[in-house]
Amino acid sequence: MSDSTKTTSTLEHIEENLVKLTLNIEPAQFEKALNQAYLKNRGQIALPGFRRGRAPRKMIERQFGKEVFYEDALDIIFPDAYEAALEEHNLDVVSAPEVDLQEADGGAIIIAEVHTKPHVEVEDYTGITYTRPDITITDEEIDAEVDRNREANARIHSIEDRPAQNGDIVTIDFEGFVDGVPFPGGAAEDFELVLGSGSFIPGFEDQIVGKDLDDSFDVNVTFPEDYHAEDLAGKDAVFKVTLHDINHKEVPEADDDFAQEVSEYDTLDEFKAEIRSKIEEHKQADADRLIENQLLSGLARRISPNIPKPMLEQENQRLMRDFANRVQGQGMNFGSYMQMMGMDMDGLRNMYTDQARENILIRLALEAIIKKEGIEANDEEYDQELTRLADQHRMERATLEESIGEDEEDAIRQDIKAKKAIGLIKAAATQVEAPQEEGKEDSDNE
Repeated sequence: MSDSTKTTSTLEHIEENLVKLTLNIEPAQFEKALNQAYLKNRGQIALPGFRRGRAPRKMIERQFGKEVFYEDALDIIFPDAYEAALEEHNLDVVSAPEVDLQEADGGAIIIAEVHTKPHVEVEDYTGITYTRPDITITDEEIDAEVDRNREANARIHSIEDRPAQNGDIVTIDFEGFVDGVPFPGGAAEDFELVLGSGSFIPGFEDQIVGKDLDDSFDVNVTFPEDYHAEDLAGKDAVFKVTLHDINHKEVPEADDDFAQEVSEYDTLDEFKAEIRSKIEEHKQADADRLIENQLLSGLARRISPNIPKPMLEQENQRLMRDFANRVQGQGMNFGSYMQMMGMDMDGLRNMYTDQARENILIRLALEAIIKKEGIEANDEEYDQELTRLADQHRMERATLEESIGEDEEDAIRQDIKAKKAIGLIKAAATQVEAPQEEGKEDSDNE
């Protein structure tokens, strides 16, 4: 039997969603933990007259104070005692506890203050309004996708027998000078530039047009008055340029031959029909997500619990981590990205505060509906979800199962239940044809 069974606990509600647990540790249990703490640390303590690790516990406590082993004793006692108290009082906590240990009659008292999950009830989740997005597909969208495929299948030809012209891809070295002095960021080697793209300062690309391979020449420009680098704004500059390569992109014509080359279809019309089908599929999926987001936002507005600050901070941190991971996943340094965008961590935190609050409200409301309706996730549904997750992550089903522990299984089953709850909300929702007039609030906002 664990020593935690010797611990008794009492519960006090300090304020809404904040409780104080008082854990009473018996003398024998506290003494055992203190001795374990002594054995753990004695090898690091040296006292005059004793070899390192040989000093008696009483001598160490006399030298450094009897509380010298309290912190490690707390680490030994607290986890089991705390978990037992949470189970005894049926507490669902949302923060790490603030802990204080006090000696009492040879034993100890541990005070733990901790925030608990808000209690939420959803009286009614029917009639939440939504607007269905327009998923009309235009000919321009189809033509744009055809052009994207044409660009992706373009061939690059090296040009040696004519000067550079608009539309060419040139490779250049350049170095910029203002008043005869080079300026930071004004030089590069083997830089690729599409002439006519407007990527550079106005007038720069125009002065490369007409130049021949291996030419070296000056390009004279004036930085715009609103240029982002204030020390260069409005100033005249000279760029020393050398033209190394001229390449021309040959984009295939949009015809039946092109359709046969890039698809399984014989004609351009058939290829366009397939493009239309895929665009429609993507638009429908996007529309479904937008509708779901509208409904969940409407659901969140129907409850107004007091969300503990640690709970809000944890969700905010999760959103910030997700954002940082997305930036880094695109190959960018997160710190450099933040600097480039003129953002700091406080600004990023403020940006996600409202989203963090809504996310928490949605989770609490869905959990309340799951409880209200007695929604469960059976083994067959769990099995189907594992197969879907394995396919989504392109991994063997057995490999996925090996990585799933008890907590992960609980999370997957909770996701299944949440999807069922969302299905009930959708089935009971009300579609409106157009957004309400500005200033006229929906009843869900009240």
